[in-house]
Amino acid sequence: MKRGKRYQEAAKAIDRTTQYDAAEAISLVKKAASAKFDETIEVHIRTGCDGRHAEQQIRGAVVLPHGTGKSVKVLVFAKGEKVDEAQAAGADYVGGDELIPKIQNEGWLDFDVVVATPDMMGVVGRLGRVLGPKGLMPNPKAGTVTMDVTKAVNDIKAGKIEYRLDKTNIVHVPIGKASFTEEQLADNFQTLMDAIIKARPSAVKGQYLRSVTMTSTMGPGVKVNVLKLM
Repeated sequence: MKRGKRYQEAAKAIDRTTQYDAAEAISLVKKAASAKFDETIEVHIRTGCDGRHAEQQIRGAVVLPHGTGKSVKVLVFAKGEKVDEAQAAGADYVGGDELIPKIQNEGWLDFDVVVATPDMMGVVGRLGRVLGPKGLMPNPKAGTVTMDVTKAVNDIKAGKIEYRLDKTNIVHVPIGKASFTEEQLADNFQTLMDAIIKARPSAVKGQYLRSVTMTSTMGPGVKVNVLKLM
């Protein structure tokens, strides 16, 4: 794959064989983020889990202290007084059955996170084929199936992110923007890693964190020293 000049210049400053301290990795990634837009800083965590086994799955959510730098649109499935509660909390869209055809037939997906009260999961379940593959299905472990819609919406708007294993047993998570200070990114990174380490399934044998790589949207990856994170 041919890379642009900007990428190649940024890559020269990074030693691919070195595992950097988190602070140094953040500094390098920020310097490498030279695109004309505010690049997202991402962390990719390769684990020793085998996601084919339910007891080795990792899934949860954590509120990043400085948010992600992205404004998130929240859709809440609710009824009765929970509709007013969700709207008061700042949900972008609130509804019930009437949203099913809009999403299923019209392909409406103008939202980033879906929250549902437990009594609405029967309705939301009908959207499994649409929301599931996009990672938008509400889930109790992620705190998106709850009666406390106020807390759910507030947390998401404040910078709550979901983490989960993909098919290759890697967790991909944004921790902020290139415009963040190094201290803000360090706080977010530490909060995320604390949550991932705490979420270690007891069934996992051997090395849990195989590798941690930090990168910006358009920049090269920087390896973080795993041993210093544990």
